[in-house]
Amino acid sequence: MLPWSAELSGRLDHHVVDSALLRGNPLGDPHERPLVVYVPPGYDDEPGRRYPSIYVLLGYTGHVAMWFNRTPFRQPYPELADAVFAGGEVPPAIVVYVDAWTALGGSQYLDSPATGPYHSYLRDEIVPYVDHHYRTIADRDHRAVTGKSSGGYGAMVTAMLAPEVFGALATHAGDALFEVSVRHAFPELARRLRDMYDASYDKFLADFRGRLAGTREGDLELLEMYAYAAAYSADDDGTVRMPFDDTGDVVPEVWRRWLARDPVVMAREPRHAEALRSMRAIWVDAGNRDEYFLDFGAVAFHRALEAAGVPGERVFFELFDAGHGGIEYRYPLALAWLAHRLA
Repeated sequence: MLPWSAELSGRLDHHVVDSALLRGNPLGDPHERPLVVYVPPGYDDEPGRRYPSIYVLLGYTGHVAMWFNRTPFRQPYPELADAVFAGGEVPPAIVVYVDAWTALGGSQYLDSPATGPYHSYLRDEIVPYVDHHYRTIADRDHRAVTGKSSGGYGAMVTAMLAPEVFGALATHAGDALFEVSVRHAFPELARRLRDMYDASYDKFLADFRGRLAGTREGDLELLEMYAYAAAYSADDDGTVRMPFDDTGDVVPEVWRRWLARDPVVMAREPRHAEALRSMRAIWVDAGNRDEYFLDFGAVAFHRALEAAGVPGERVFFELFDAGHGGIEYRYPLALAWLAHRLA
């Protein structure tokens, strides 16, 4: 009964996946990971039927249990997703909620020597696990990936890096256009490091890990930037290289490594442009008041899709009136759109 709970028309299954790839990861994070799989209404009544699958990625600091958080006057996404299929007007699909949490708050769904092989974990372990345990249509033309913020980033780069696995994507305010959405934050972070930690990320991390998180100004902003660096610019030995110096200025050789991971830049590369042209469907949206300027990232990624030659009829693009938060009502819109195109 709302607002405490809602009965589902489909079913949510909770699993724990023992990941060989994440075993012994550099941060010592658990290699046994929760996985939640939703099956639509009628799944158990039609044992011969197979279904498309849509993989849902969380934003930065997100872990899979957070999908069930309830905010006032709103429903959590698994209930909104169930409502998409409950009426029978949208072709049914299996929805997979993926966990890629790290001790730094996130992995950006990339393989990194500083955090672990989270792209490979999704591609080589989670997808085969779901295909083995559920009646999926186990090919890329019937498999999509979607997410918001860092999850939207993960959707974009996963589709470009693994087009043989995923044939469609949706990104809501996904991290992109780093020159606009990220670089402006460097001077403020450098000042906080200077004034509070003698310009040392090592001192910040030691302090952060020794007390309750979020009890000092700038905690999460500093950690978030470090987590991104761990994903984008870690050396082979796991050393994390920051993209700015103690004056807040860009370190060019490190920043180039970040830009190489920017979805807008990636989309301009021939092999990634080819991957995007192969997509059956691409949804791109963002709030036009996004505090991180990810509306400009959405515009730039959309233009990169056009430049890559992705047919316009396969792309949905929209800027809507909102900021970065509170846009979970957009997720089921993309879910329904993808389900129609995967059917």
